[in-house]
Amino acid sequence: MAGIRWPPEEPDHAHTRQGDVDAASHYSDDERSLAADSWSVKSEYGSTLDGDDTRQSDAVDALAAANFRPLDYSSDKEEPDVEVEHSMLGLQSHWDSAYAEELANFHEHGDAGEVWFGEGVMETMASWTARVCLAVSAGLPAGSGNGLALADRGLSEGNVTEELASWSVLDLGTGNGVLLHALSKHGFTDLTGSDYSDGAIELAQAVAEREGLANITFVVDDVLETKLERKFKLITDKGTLDAVGLHPDGAAHKILYWRSITKLLEPGGVLVVTSCNNTKNELVEEVNAFIQSLRANGTSTREEKDSYTSSNNWQSPTVEEGPVLEYIDHVRTYPTFRFGGSEGSQVCTVAFILRA
Repeated sequence: MAGIRWPPEEPDHAHTRQGDVDAASHYSDDERSLAADSWSVKSEYGSTLDGDDTRQSDAVDALAAANFRPLDYSSDKEEPDVEVEHSMLGLQSHWDSAYAEELANFHEHGDAGEVWFGEGVMETMASWTARVCLAVSAGLPAGSGNGLALADRGLSEGNVTEELASWSVLDLGTGNGVLLHALSKHGFTDLTGSDYSDGAIELAQAVAEREGLANITFVVDDVLETKLERKFKLITDKGTLDAVGLHPDGAAHKILYWRSITKLLEPGGVLVVTSCNNTKNELVEEVNAFIQSLRANGTSTREEKDSYTSSNNWQSPTVEEGPVLEYIDHVRTYPTFRFGGSEGSQVCTVAFILRA
């Protein structure tokens, strides 16, 4: 899911795109002009590896056209939220088809596939994530804006390499796995990528083998129903949460997503999310709403916690206890634009830490 792709020209479920068309019709000419201008500033966010492909700009527009209202974590209704614009980008059938095509293209032309948000954002995310992890390891106040610089100055190159090698990493919705390649270049060595599409994992394995990165582990796993028993010190997400929200049951699926995060992340571990469908503040608000719902319900993982308890010695916290995902910091270097007195960027990258 991490590498979001534009659907084929004649998809089997083309009728599901009508929501995007309807949503687009509500925008004024000024808003369309702003969108065009903002995209021209950030054209680097749509790119491919080993090739030139403009489909990414269309994919980002499709995601940006989806309007999400705040999640109602107090509701257990099964009916989809009719106010959410859905997309094929939220369906596994789309991803299976897309990765089958990309895998064939890789074998035929050696093209590793698309980099969601572009290589520039990916490299920024990887280098910034490394600095956040170093700041957290050193107990420095990353959120103050000074912690990252202190982390750079306070550790020798050898210590940095040793420290980052100790961080176990899980990339959710890894797609072709290239974010893990970027993290590897910054010193991370214990790397795992998961995706619910078999084709994505097959592609990721093939690309990693070609690049001499046999140390990366790739597994087929659905984050919403994760079967992974291991916990990780760092979890990365580049576009996966966006795709989860585009499913017809996106609101309910987001709750499952956050439950899995609290299960898979070690206490004291870091989550880094890059999104084009949420601002930094919206992500923080969503996380806070989810944590508040856990405390109100007196639980800290998914409803199927009984089976997890028996194999992992898990104990339910009290209402006042439980995991807390706290905001650490966000990337401040992405290009921005202003409109109506507000300033924003095409994407945001936000880090959270799990306080047990």
